[in-house]
Amino acid sequence: MSDAVATPPLDGLRVLDLTTFLSGPFCTQILADLGADVVKVEPPDGDSSRHIPPYFVGDDSAYFMASNRSKRSVAVDMRSVDGVGLVRRLIAQADVVVENFRPGVPGRLGLDIAALRAEHPALIWASITGFGLTGPWAKRPAYDMIVQALSGVMSLTGEPGRPSVRMGIPAGDTVAGLYATVAINAALVQRGVTGQGRHIDIGMLDCQLAMLSYQSAYALIGGAVPGPQGARHDSIPTYRTFVARDGRQVAVTANTDRMWQGLCRAIEREDLLDDPRFSNGRSRLANKEPLWAELEPAFDARDAQDWTVVLTENDVPNALVKSVPEALEDARRAGRGMIVACEDGDDDSVEMVGSPIRMGAGVPVPPRFPPRLGADAEDALADWIGMDADAVADLTERGVLLKRAVSP
Repeated sequence: MSDAVATPPLDGLRVLDLTTFLSGPFCTQILADLGADVVKVEPPDGDSSRHIPPYFVGDDSAYFMASNRSKRSVAVDMRSVDGVGLVRRLIAQADVVVENFRPGVPGRLGLDIAALRAEHPALIWASITGFGLTGPWAKRPAYDMIVQALSGVMSLTGEPGRPSVRMGIPAGDTVAGLYATVAINAALVQRGVTGQGRHIDIGMLDCQLAMLSYQSAYALIGGAVPGPQGARHDSIPTYRTFVARDGRQVAVTANTDRMWQGLCRAIEREDLLDDPRFSNGRSRLANKEPLWAELEPAFDARDAQDWTVVLTENDVPNALVKSVPEALEDARRAGRGMIVACEDGDDDSVEMVGSPIRMGAGVPVPPRFPPRLGADAEDALADWIGMDADAVADLTERGVLLKRAVSP
């Protein structure tokens, strides 16, 4: 394998990031990880996620850091005519624009999407909203938990008989960002053939519905009302966690007859193989409660780490339920490059989870430190629209551009 730095697949692509908080920044960070030149346009007080407690690096929150690496920041007062004009000039040079305003807001800011696309027919414009650009809920605000609730996802999350809970990750936002990234790359492929861009309409609620997977099929085809499963599975009773002697949980996914046999050997209960209630997948599901009554006490015999050894020896897929720090330390030791260091020129350094995308030989381009608010105006405006330093200084003097001083 070559140790040369690989040219990333989106090298040379210009992405104008007009997004805030999470769904949009998550999308544009993926594009930046793939090599795009992402210029993030922020209001004078910055993306609102810069201010979310409790953890900060200088003036910027860890929350912001998690979704904004490898971008450049330009802080523009879009309440001014000159500010809107500057953003329009950037749009004219962009391959892709990503925004997550509510429907109608771009027009009120002076960015008529249809008119801008008519002026620049190759432009790909991606709108990420809570409920899409059409429909009765289009103008309603939405956040991660709102779409988890409305999609049915929350009704599936938690323990049976207990109130629903949101997922521990912001899937309402991040899944929308992923779908937007997929759509943008598909539009880029098509543009390479037709020369024409697209207006992409991504609704967070739509994305959560799409992620229901087999649960939606169970409802639509089987007439079921799926409920919370806890750490279990609706269809496979031996696909769940068990609590070991030391109180730690072991995830077991014995989802075939061969794995079921291995599980019985591992827990030294081969007598269960002769029980007609558990003879195949259907019978085990029909008798899941008595099955669990047999399996759960067996896991009191060993500590969780010991069970992982015994289960693996019997070809039963399994894993300890890890804490986030434990999982990150495992990732560091795995050598896959999933824990990356980002450094800036002011002696600040942060570690973060990197891109999971690997593309053959070559060393990935290292990620860049998440941008300081407005810090890249001079370079980005010179690169994109040929603006010289005096013009940037003039706009800064007049308050159209802002550059926040770095805290000591």
